[in-house]
Amino acid sequence: MTATDRTTALINGNSVDVLRGDTILAAATRAGIEIPTLCHAEGLEPEGGCRMCLVEIEGQRPQAACHTPIQPGMVVRTATPHLREVRHDLLALMLSALPTGAAPASPQGSKFQKLLAEFGVLDAPFGQHGVKAPIDDSHPYMRFDRDKCINCRLCLNTCEQVQGQFVYAIEGRGGKTRLIFGPTERFADSPCVSCGACVQACPTATLIEKSVIEHGQPARALVTTCAYCGVGCSFKAELQGDRVVRMVPYRHGAANEGHSCVKGRFAW
Repeated sequence: MTATDRTTALINGNSVDVLRGDTILAAATRAGIEIPTLCHAEGLEPEGGCRMCLVEIEGQRPQAACHTPIQPGMVVRTATPHLREVRHDLLALMLSALPTGAAPASPQGSKFQKLLAEFGVLDAPFGQHGVKAPIDDSHPYMRFDRDKCINCRLCLNTCEQVQGQFVYAIEGRGGKTRLIFGPTERFADSPCVSCGACVQACPTATLIEKSVIEHGQPARALVTTCAYCGVGCSFKAELQGDRVVRMVPYRHGAANEGHSCVKGRFAW
């Protein structure tokens, strides 16, 4: 590696390596510095829609860390009082688009609910203007609760970029924007192949495994190997006691790198 490939920058006063092609978010994550996100997942193209990863860069306006390349000598701050206020207001605006009671702040809830609690969004200062919609329970393995959806597009991007399917789409504009299953209104009628990548990526529990609804959140996990075929996909078997609640593809699995087919994910 040459000097032009690797040097350093400062994030929150800490010197971090700058690798060619790095974004600020990638460099911070590698250095153990957490920047909140709701529309980003490792391995996907940056979406940049939620703006939760805004950071302050010396000499520049705030930038989205997921999109902004980190440069040698750059001085970045990720958790200033101003950024905390911005993130609070962003979360409040997302909450305002949901129906009342759809996503209460909770340290034990979804990623979105945890962020609401962390940033003190305990009510909806801008009101909640979403209209309640029926739950779509038609899929054999997953439930879709539109009331919780913040249109982060993680399910859409994961489906397209990881699985190569095009199950999801976005229709409408402004307050009428909503996630749809292509031309159909029912999840079960979509071209979903039940790989489960979308439910794993969802930060709001809009998509959730029916096994989790039935048995509750798992309490522990064991890394194991799927026995359906000879590929050797690695999974975390998430359990309550000795009961399997769900199978989650293991991100560090050499064969599958955090992905799976329907057999390994749901057919246990």
